[in-house]
Amino acid sequence: MAKLLNRDELKQKRDKYIVPGVKQMYKDAPHFVRGKGQYLYDETGREYLDMFAGIVTVSVGHCHPKVTQRTQEQLNTLQHTSTIFMTQPMVDLAEKLAEIAPGAISKSFITNSGTEANEAAIRFARLATGRHEVIALEHSYHGESHLASTLTANYNWRPKTMPAAGVAYAANAYCYRCPFKKTPDSCSLECAKDVERVIQTQTSGQPAVMIAEPIQGVGGAITPPQEYFGAVKKILEKYGALFIADEVQTGVGRTGRDWFGISSWGVTPDLITMAKGLANGLPIGACLMTPEIAEHSTKQQINTFGGNPVSSATGLAVLETIQEERLMENADVQGNYIMSALKEMQKDFPDLIGDVRGKGLMLGVELADKHKTPLVEQCANIVEMSKDDGVIIGKGGLFGNTLRIKPPMTITRDNADTMLKVLKKSLEATSKRMTANV
Repeated sequence: MAKLLNRDELKQKRDKYIVPGVKQMYKDAPHFVRGKGQYLYDETGREYLDMFAGIVTVSVGHCHPKVTQRTQEQLNTLQHTSTIFMTQPMVDLAEKLAEIAPGAISKSFITNSGTEANEAAIRFARLATGRHEVIALEHSYHGESHLASTLTANYNWRPKTMPAAGVAYAANAYCYRCPFKKTPDSCSLECAKDVERVIQTQTSGQPAVMIAEPIQGVGGAITPPQEYFGAVKKILEKYGALFIADEVQTGVGRTGRDWFGISSWGVTPDLITMAKGLANGLPIGACLMTPEIAEHSTKQQINTFGGNPVSSATGLAVLETIQEERLMENADVQGNYIMSALKEMQKDFPDLIGDVRGKGLMLGVELADKHKTPLVEQCANIVEMSKDDGVIIGKGGLFGNTLRIKPPMTITRDNADTMLKVLKKSLEATSKRMTANV
């Protein structure tokens, strides 16, 4: 077993061997060595409440006993074969996904990651429609590959390389910073109408598909109005285009009550992509679709690690655990409690908190002053101070000024109160510092 390094030793080793683009979220990053439930532990044994869940991935808590047992059993039985051989775990997982998927969606292509799932979904949509052009939303994030990074409309995550062809971008339903300078009570869903404008002006008029996150994750928990996706789906149907719901972050019940975030808008997509929380941290992804779409993809395809027996068995155990422990309901209850508390906190810090948004345990707090100026440095400092007080909170958004609160779905009321107390303390310290600098 390798010697356990302290954080300074680990940082030196990391800087020497890991590419520089793989950055740390913290200036003073802890060295995490263990996780249990809602908690992480560093090399000194210090405990941290994890309210970010490994970037919205540890859905049922770190090292859940049932899930870990199923993983170990599969590891001791069969670790790998590839999709060209027949194994049961992948098929059992696909059966369960068909059971929980909305509408007629019942076919799966199991992959290694959300990036792969999104790549696959675009390919399936193009084959099914015989078309090529794709529409994505501004502020989106869809992965790290060539095509997925092109679908990503956030310059922070776009490499300085030639983008993939055939992608157009529609305005996002970002109510707090409406690109049309409207307010929710008078907007007439201009953001949804913009999808048709983009089809008419940036495509041939026959796009293959649109891909969108129900709630944008990296984009900063941007949450569309309730009528948005219904209006968008009608526009897409008018032009014969399909709709992909990117559920890599919102899937497996995180938004509360429903397995998939898009269900909160009363819309059934044509394809769904998922990853992250599906296997609680093991590498996995899935592209779900209707049989009508799947039947257009009959040419041989392979995924060496997709449908891996260990990841598939773990994924099935995660879905069963979410049902057995009623974690979707917990996400709804705890999410509503945190949301209500954050909105009250917004009243106490009007010069710091510009917007609170999200659903379930997919929440964001955008830090901005009364003029909506992004408070980027303050956001980074609050994330750092919260860590120093033992609470892990994420950050994101185009400007890096949105706190991301997306914990394991197993959190308790006490966990929520701990996070809220620490966050309030950090906000108070930040507010005093801002006042002193005026």
